[in-house]
Amino acid sequence: MMNNQNSGRQQHGILKTAIVGVVAGLIGGGASYVALDQINNANMNNNAQTSISSSSAKTSRNSAKTSGTMTPAYNDVKGAVVSVINMKRQTNSSNSLFDFFGDYDNDNKGKGKLQTYSEGSGVIYTKSGNKGYIVTNNHVVSGSDKVQVMLSNGKTVNARIIGTDATTDLAVLSIDSSYVTQTAEFGDSKSLQAGQTVIAVGSPLGSEYASTVTQGIISAPARSITTSSANQQTVIQTDAAINPGNSGGALVNSAGQVIGINSMKLSQSSDGTSVEGMGFAIPSNEVVTIVNQLVKKGKIVRPQLGVKVIALQGIPSSYRNHLNIKSNLKNGIYVDSVTKHSAAAIAGVKAGDVIIKVDNKAVSDVASLHSILYNHKVGDNVNLTVNRNGKEINLRVKLQSD
Repeated sequence: MMNNQNSGRQQHGILKTAIVGVVAGLIGGGASYVALDQINNANMNNNAQTSISSSSAKTSRNSAKTSGTMTPAYNDVKGAVVSVINMKRQTNSSNSLFDFFGDYDNDNKGKGKLQTYSEGSGVIYTKSGNKGYIVTNNHVVSGSDKVQVMLSNGKTVNARIIGTDATTDLAVLSIDSSYVTQTAEFGDSKSLQAGQTVIAVGSPLGSEYASTVTQGIISAPARSITTSSANQQTVIQTDAAINPGNSGGALVNSAGQVIGINSMKLSQSSDGTSVEGMGFAIPSNEVVTIVNQLVKKGKIVRPQLGVKVIALQGIPSSYRNHLNIKSNLKNGIYVDSVTKHSAAAIAGVKAGDVIIKVDNKAVSDVASLHSILYNHKVGDNVNLTVNRNGKEINLRVKLQSD
């Protein structure tokens, strides 16, 4: 998110991170060399047939209109990615430029003028009835007195907040469906592989650079992190560069499907060392689960196990021995600690257990665990299969509220 008032000092995120949108390195570099080679080849062919003045210049008729392989993917989403404008009411009465250029909220005249406080990005993912629905980050719209959306054609319209969830940093907005010309399709984030190419589409530095497309790769398809609010989250890690204003934008695969919502970056390590190329996006499978609940209920009521966990995929092999994790375990979720009097503690879950199944469904990352739990209600019973010192144990857990 780009904060126009406090861009230098208001940074939020994980492990000393700045929560801003994920983008990747700019596409371009090699494309110009390809074009030059084509022109040179064309000129050589022309010289073999006709004499051309040394002052003449030509453009090859054989030049490809789209030399980048990700261009079709960008075209599949560019009309669905919008800029999200967070507006706040000014309460001071001093004469300033905002007295002249601020906007009044018609429903709250006399309570202060509105001005743009920050900007982010969003993705129109469906159109239903007279509404178009947009997913963005919760921190993009947090604290707003009014939200507006700038469409890909440059038109700015009012938006309504349908629901927000601070835990996953997701929010859903709605606009009049008559403004929707394109919607994005969600892909399966569980199918992601490290090294595959992705693009990010959003508004780095705000709406002035709306519809910017950048490119990167998947660095890790499922990375477990702990946010500043001590929440655990499984995210997609990418080597993409981060720019304020891209929060809430789309991370897109080569098929033109949204496989993540850009949300965070690691800006520096715990010792203050600057970090580049470590950005994070919320996996699309979790996004779909959350936005559907937000549209239906306006909020998320979560059943909880009461455990602190990390996916085995995120534990280095050398450290697995230290944790006494059996070498034959390839997938599962390691239980680091169990909260006293929690649902898990009552059911007999212990630190050091590895959860391998929930309701007989295999779990390999925290997102898959969340997905299964969110299909239950508080008070429901779930069956956990854990590996404890090499033995599988079945436990019945009665879910509690968060």
